[in-house]
Amino acid sequence: MGTLLSLRFLFIILWPTVATSTLPMAKPYCRYKCGEIQVPYPFGFGDKECFRDEGFGLTCDETHYNPPKLFYQNAEVVNISLQGQVQLMSNISQDCYTSSGLRTYWNIASLHFTNSPFTISNTKNIFMVLGCDTWASITGSIGNHFSSTGCNMTCGDNNYPTESSCSGNGCCQTFIPKGFQSFVIEIGSYYNHTKVWKYNPCGYAFLIDMNWFNFSGSSNNSHSSNNTNTNGNSGVPIMLDWAIEQKNGSSCKEAGKDITTYACGRNSDCFNSTNGLGYSCNCSEGYHGNPYLSDGCQDINECAYPINPCNWTCTNLPGSYSCSCPPDYYGDGRKDGSGCIPSPKPYPMLQVTLGIGLSSLFLLFGILLMVYLLQKRKNNKLKQKFFEQNGGFLLKQQLSSREGPIEAAKIFTAKELKQATNNYAQTQILGHGGNGTVYKGILPDQRLVAIKKSKRVDESQIEQFINEVVILSQINHRNVVKLLGCCLETEVPILVYEFVTNKTLFHHIHGEGCNNSQISWDIRLRIAVETSEAIAYLHSAASPPIIHRDIKSSNILLDDNYMAKVSDFGVSRLVPLDYTQISTLVQGTWGYLDPEYFRSSQLTEKSDVYSFGVVLVELLTGKKALDSDGPDRDSNLALHFVTRFEEGNVWDIIDDRIMIEGCKMKLKEVLKIAERCLRVRGKERPTMKEVAMELQRLRMDQRYSSVAQNIEEVECQFIEPSDLYSHDTIGYDSLTNDGGR
Repeated sequence: MGTLLSLRFLFIILWPTVATSTLPMAKPYCRYKCGEIQVPYPFGFGDKECFRDEGFGLTCDETHYNPPKLFYQNAEVVNISLQGQVQLMSNISQDCYTSSGLRTYWNIASLHFTNSPFTISNTKNIFMVLGCDTWASITGSIGNHFSSTGCNMTCGDNNYPTESSCSGNGCCQTFIPKGFQSFVIEIGSYYNHTKVWKYNPCGYAFLIDMNWFNFSGSSNNSHSSNNTNTNGNSGVPIMLDWAIEQKNGSSCKEAGKDITTYACGRNSDCFNSTNGLGYSCNCSEGYHGNPYLSDGCQDINECAYPINPCNWTCTNLPGSYSCSCPPDYYGDGRKDGSGCIPSPKPYPMLQVTLGIGLSSLFLLFGILLMVYLLQKRKNNKLKQKFFEQNGGFLLKQQLSSREGPIEAAKIFTAKELKQATNNYAQTQILGHGGNGTVYKGILPDQRLVAIKKSKRVDESQIEQFINEVVILSQINHRNVVKLLGCCLETEVPILVYEFVTNKTLFHHIHGEGCNNSQISWDIRLRIAVETSEAIAYLHSAASPPIIHRDIKSSNILLDDNYMAKVSDFGVSRLVPLDYTQISTLVQGTWGYLDPEYFRSSQLTEKSDVYSFGVVLVELLTGKKALDSDGPDRDSNLALHFVTRFEEGNVWDIIDDRIMIEGCKMKLKEVLKIAERCLRVRGKERPTMKEVAMELQRLRMDQRYSSVAQNIEEVECQFIEPSDLYSHDTIGYDSLTNDGGR
């Protein structure tokens, strides 16, 4: 190669260190880091709610990079500053030749940010050209206008540069015009580097952050393969300016007229951007944080800094602080001021004592007042924080957008519910569930209510809480428990329901000391009818349809008249009208869980049909859905019932009272309905609307059946239990074909 000119450009990548901070940088529930890069709002990635508009939307590529990398369009972002700068990587224009002048590599660098909040900084970047026998130009757009600048250099044979600075010999640099929103860098050669190829076979041109570049020129008489004539193209960092409403040219005065689109949050100031397009926000003096969030600028506690600004007593104030001196001292108390100077006049003991006493009294009063005000402010902020954490804004939006005559749910205060439950006393507990604890409460108007206090929640539990409120707020059915309101001011969300006085169906069937004789067959059939009508309403009349997912006897409440009310919608799902099934994480209660749903995770309305079938068998047999004390075959009620049904001896497990009181032929119909509900394949099960209509018909027939005209028309025969076990066993064939009827 002969004499080789090494034109080296060294990028000293001083990645910015970011101080760890607890101040919010992004919206709640939005990710604020991609790899090691912090992404403060108004920028963001993922959900559209996480960034201001499309111009601030970024992409975090976690698929192709580990750790992930952040991109704007196709350019890698390496740093984002709330002071109005973004640093990203740009390509290099490169032009290389062989000794005979044949081009071996050519690349043109360009970036385009038209109709975006970005402009290319003319004060932070510089246009660089490296090489002999090289010309290059950068052309950029400023709105609808274009501007261009560039460099050209030639060197004689063996006239390689030796300067250590970029002075025009082998290296040229120039500034770019103000306002570029896009650019293209073109590069070429006058003689295809044939006259300088021995020491310079390539030319380079690029726009670069001027603080990241260092040029050196040196001579080397040895042969080397590590020259710049490569077909690779390393990226270089450039600096962009950004502003709010830049594409519309909004100033602070214009932007402040519309508070709904104004970007600056509380305790912040607005500044017109330095390039004359748009505006930017900074936290006011005494505050720090993200000025683009509504409460992003937080008070700086100057008194907590390692270097206290006061000589004596420092008191933090909103956005500021104050210094004070002890008794017998005067001055402003500041280290950079007069400080605290001893008083030159001696005071009599009585005056000193009286002064100290009064000062202490006033100081104590002031401290107590300040503690009270700070505590009140802290409590208000805490309530607001919990309100946001508990999905309050989303919940209010959902409730306010609801149409129809249904009364809106009330928002209770934490104080009201604390008084209603006697500070959540243990004696007020009605029961524990998978999603929380239920308390009995008395409102100021003497109404009895059930207050559900959720467990300590994460994001998924918050979603369940909002789901339950939204679902119940849309339901107006006499057999569905009524939602009266909710409280969002506490750490965990709280729901307030109507109080259902007579406990659960599970208690009346299986409870300790429960006298099953009190629940007649007529009452059980009515409970089955009311429960099926409520579920059918959820599946058919609610809009969108609702799948309960946890139908069981302990979620069916009874009032004093044994009217059924379906409750506990904590894991329910709203179903889009155009979906027949949805894929979901399997949730429910063992013994009631649809086996097809358990295997496939495909949730349909037929999953509720299966669970209702188990409840119907509970009503018929008086047995629990799961019996841990029974043999394997008998432990699962649904499996036990279906097996007995197919074997032809299902009458053996029917409750004795039902056998005495029930209409045998009607019981056969109910048993058929239960068997169809419990079929393994969902397609073979009836809909809840069909089940409700059939049960209602059977109940009406039982209540209003008249005396048969002849013995062949008698379907309802009351028989003794001994007769049931001695003849006329019932099985799949007899139920399907009505036996010998």
